[in-house]
Amino acid sequence: MLLFRPFMLPNLVPPKIPDGERVDFDDIHRKRMEKDLNELQTLIEDHFENRKKEEEELIGLKDRIEKRRSERAEQQRIRSEREKERQKRLEEERARKEEEEAKKRAEDDAKKMKTLTSLHFGGYMQITEKRSGKKQTEREKKKKILSDRRIPLDMDVLSESGLREKAKDFWNRIWELEAEKFELQYEFTKQKYEINVLRNRVSDHQKS
Repeated sequence: MLLFRPFMLPNLVPPKIPDGERVDFDDIHRKRMEKDLNELQTLIEDHFENRKKEEEELIGLKDRIEKRRSERAEQQRIRSEREKERQKRLEEERARKEEEEAKKRAEDDAKKMKTLTSLHFGGYMQITEKRSGKKQTEREKKKKILSDRRIPLDMDVLSESGLREKAKDFWNRIWELEAEKFELQYEFTKQKYEINVLRNRVSDHQKS
């Protein structure tokens, strides 16, 4: 059977202070306070030093961001100016082409109008007069046209069957002349309309 003895504290003997010496607790406390104060001061200085570095890094980062932003803005401005110049050149080129096309259309219309005018109804008679050097009245023109188209009858030498055949020829000729008259009237109206359209185009082009 195991027996436990009660725990006994050893006899503690306070350290002996040499005779003639005195412990200065105030000095010990002061030195400890100075040490703690120095450590605290060092921590504070380290903190502010780190804070200063962080602020400098933050300022540097802001400067880099601002510089990059300025560079992007400048690049955007340059691209915008180049795009404006490109659009301006395209617009000028488009306007130049439109002006050239309008001028060419006006010249073509003028040539066409001149051609149609020369081919106007009665133009053939004007050309004939110019070639012959004669000035004829409208009545003389009509007489000449009728005389050229008139078919001699010679009724005295024709038999009854011949007269019937001649009447049939006249009837067919009348139909041909009516058809020709209709075509000439239609062509005259068409050319007159085209001439008016061309005149209006030329007039509008001259105004612009």
